[in-house]
Amino acid sequence: MKYLIDPMDLSVEEIDELIDIANDIIKDRTRYQDVCRHKILATLFFEPSTRTRLSFESAMLSLGGSVLGFSSASNTSASKGESVSDTISVVSSYCDIIAMRHPKEGAPLVATRKSTVPLINAGDGGHNHPTQTLTDLLTIYREKGRLDNLTIGFCGDLKFGRTKAMSRYKNIKFVFIAPSELKIPEYLKHDLLDAKNLDYKEVETIEEVIEDLDILYMTRVQKERFFNEQDYIRLKDTYILDLKKLEKSKSDLIVMHPLPRVNEIAIEVDDDPRAKYFDQVQNGRFMRMALILKMLGLENEVER
Repeated sequence: MKYLIDPMDLSVEEIDELIDIANDIIKDRTRYQDVCRHKILATLFFEPSTRTRLSFESAMLSLGGSVLGFSSASNTSASKGESVSDTISVVSSYCDIIAMRHPKEGAPLVATRKSTVPLINAGDGGHNHPTQTLTDLLTIYREKGRLDNLTIGFCGDLKFGRTKAMSRYKNIKFVFIAPSELKIPEYLKHDLLDAKNLDYKEVETIEEVIEDLDILYMTRVQKERFFNEQDYIRLKDTYILDLKKLEKSKSDLIVMHPLPRVNEIAIEVDDDPRAKYFDQVQNGRFMRMALILKMLGLENEVER
């Protein structure tokens, strides 16, 4: 695997292997602490994302490697007009693997045409964010022990939600909770949900489905994805999860969120055992460690 642009680039078997590697890292991190010694990760963040960038950097440093890069396009020659292709051509000479984030959909795919080293899409606008998807899958597996036979509720900004990866597992029921303006896109319903005859329904309130859910995936209404600020202001506080809304949920429900949150999950929920969004953060580090190892072909170079 030289490039990871879309989570669907990975087979179910490859995802399972990455989960296994991540779980092995979690069991004993010390065995992996020098596997990437003398390897360099370049974090090229043309769009700021402190959380994702630090997660990648922490992952590489935890493997014994080094990191170079930038956190914003304004700090690079892109501000002078340099193309993404030229930036990638140059940086490929300085590193062994690249994690790239860009506000334009498809930019990481363009970058693969010039990159001479493995490249990971760390997010391209509202399009793909494969390492977040992998992090979510690892979290679900660690909390539920499976990735099938689950009812998953996605709440909030569904216009840019990602459901494709979970659609490949058996007996998954999707519940989409959103106002009409943020409903799941018609193309996704037509091309994926209806085409695969998947089990799904759309509702407008958390309360009407909370008893049925195994997973509640909250998302913030993302201001940066709106073209009209008035629409954002009108919809940003549509859903706020608090302990009262959780009263009728299953005791083993897990609440997830990709973070950062604004106010869509009340602070009072943080100490509830069903809240797993900070566990997601930790899992993101371990999944990115597993992915770096796999893409560098070093997954078997571990002290036994």
